[in-house]
Amino acid sequence: TKCESGCVCADGLYENLDGGCVPAEECPCEYGGLAYGKGEQIQTECEICTCTKGKWKCVQKSKCSSTCNLYGEGHITTFDGQRFVFDGNCEYILAMDGCSVNRPVSSFKIVTENVICGKSGVTCSRSISIYLGNLTFVLRDETFTISGENPGVRYNVKKNALHLMFDIIIPRKYNMTLIWNKHMNFFIKISRETQETICGLCGNYNGNMKDDFETRSKYVASNELEFVNSWKENPLCGDVYFVVDPCSKNPYRKAWAEKTCSIINSQVFSACHNKVNRMPYYEACVRDSCGCDIGGDCECMCDAIAVYAMACLDKGICIDWRTPEFCRKF
Repeated sequence: TKCESGCVCADGLYENLDGGCVPAEECPCEYGGLAYGKGEQIQTECEICTCTKGKWKCVQKSKCSSTCNLYGEGHITTFDGQRFVFDGNCEYILAMDGCSVNRPVSSFKIVTENVICGKSGVTCSRSISIYLGNLTFVLRDETFTISGENPGVRYNVKKNALHLMFDIIIPRKYNMTLIWNKHMNFFIKISRETQETICGLCGNYNGNMKDDFETRSKYVASNELEFVNSWKENPLCGDVYFVVDPCSKNPYRKAWAEKTCSIINSQVFSACHNKVNRMPYYEACVRDSCGCDIGGDCECMCDAIAVYAMACLDKGICIDWRTPEFCRKF
């Protein structure tokens, strides 16, 4: 009804992210702050999504699995994708089943034990216990022990220079792959054949990250602190408190941390940048590198970078980032 200054697209054309005018079928899609062109795909563990006319069209995979990551000084990404950080010197339940009121029998429970690893009070996951009825795995001090028996569980252990991998099958319930880097990083990948409820710090695995802070008492906590405290294995442990940001506590380490972690933002990982959002991993790397101030600072930094490399690998992008001078593996 009136003239306005500026440029507009002609009828039937739409402005793309570069400021050009394109037909609807050429419109890009956005995910995680990144633009994807017509026909490009992104994959999650449960869906394959294709960019079509500016919108994602998703198809459910026939077999769906999901992964919970525990890495560095208490960083967790839940099965449904929620991220948070906690610092607690205690044992915490990462994941277990048998959470519903009607079926309180558990067929597995995975517990992490944290210890202080920096003067600023940050914690590192150092020990993992996996309980499968009478069968128990304990991962500690770069090795593992197995005790007891459970004829209803099948398992296989694989070793390489970087990881210990445990394939565990609970028939008609779960296929689990547990990957430990013998230090602070631990990954739980679960494919389930049942709708059994899962709970713990890894969330409830129901596809909705907004209710992942569900406490042991079955209500959604208002904050991470309340949620984490509810999953203490030993109620006599002290409650979690929020420690000062390690880079504020150790400002002399911040420049080194930012410089070394910048490899995540560099050309080395450029092939992965449009597949996996790098910023949460970079920020976690800087935080951990500032916090490991008693020893093992390079190990903390390398472990944090390795988590991003693993996320890239999950998207089919293999990055050769280690060198003899940087985070080498013997």
